Amino acid sequence: MYNRRSAVGRVLSTVAVAALAACGISAHAADNYPSKPIRLVVPYPAGGGTDIIARLMSTQLSQRWGQPVIVDNKPGASGMLGNDIVAKAPGDGYTVLLGITALVQIPSLYKKVPYKLSDLTPVSQTAKSADLYMVPRSSGITSLQQYVAKAKAAPGTLNYGTYGNATSSHLHGEQLKMKAGFDMVHVPYQGSGPEMAAMLGGQLTSAFVDATAAYPHIKSDKINIIAVTGAQRHPALPNVPTMGESGYAGFEANGWFGYFLPASTPQAVVDKLGNELAAIVKMPEINKRLLDMGLIPVGSTPQEFKPVLERDAAHWKTIVDAAKISMD
Repeated sequence: MYNRRSAVGRVLSTVAVAALAACGISAHAADNYPSKPIRLVVPYPAGGGTDIIARLMSTQLSQRWGQPVIVDNKPGASGMLGNDIVAKAPGDGYTVLLGITALVQIPSLYKKVPYKLSDLTPVSQTAKSADLYMVPRSSGITSLQQYVAKAKAAPGTLNYGTYGNATSSHLHGEQLKMKAGFDMVHVPYQGSGPEMAAMLGGQLTSAFVDATAAYPHIKSDKINIIAVTGAQRHPALPNVPTMGESGYAGFEANGWFGYFLPASTPQAVVDKLGNELAAIVKMPEINKRLLDMGLIPVGSTPQEFKPVLERDAAHWKTIVDAAKISMD
């Protein structure tokens, strides 16, 4: 006779055994991790800020773990090429991604993305960045309120430089236009370096420049930095107000650099790598190096990084949709 209770019991027992086995595999994987070289995929060219951070962190990680951490630059498709490599890699902890804010912006900007955000799991947020909003010192403008007043008085005659189409700087410019109710011309550049050079050369009436590229020039007598993005003032510019303090809320989301693994990676491995990366960021020499790059060190756990991603993805989607920006 069929015994339903016995059958249910056998199913539950099987599930319980499988769960315990999975936990055992996860713990065992973490105990032996890493036992071979780690591949760190950087979805941008060598020499840029992301690459510099990758090499800085990988050197320390290799020394602490006694295993090579090999930086593998895979630029292309606005970062999607490198992101996709890690999203589709085995979940064993040996293929790691160093991503940036664009990772959570891409799904709102492109219709065809070869992977889903859910294919990746957050490991650790290494550092935050900010955009500095600046104007030529020769303009005589010393505050965001003054710039907005000038822009409203002469619609369409002012411009704003960015480090590229559909970057955070572009989204910030469109967001400011919508919030303040004025128009200005978007002038995109191929990166923050050329953008900063144009700003110093007097070719722009304003610009959102990444703090890392702007950092060597923040004391230049050719520019006035009138506001910064982010929830707090930038540590290198304590006297410069945030966009929110200047009367325009909604610019609180920072740019960031963070590590990811394939979603199938055992949580114990994710936590082990995340804790190690967080500890490296808190090393005095690494902390100082990040600050000297114009960044704000973080060093978070996977659990702390996850809500940042969820919040930022929703934030940037709202701006992209409102400004009708698309890269397709």
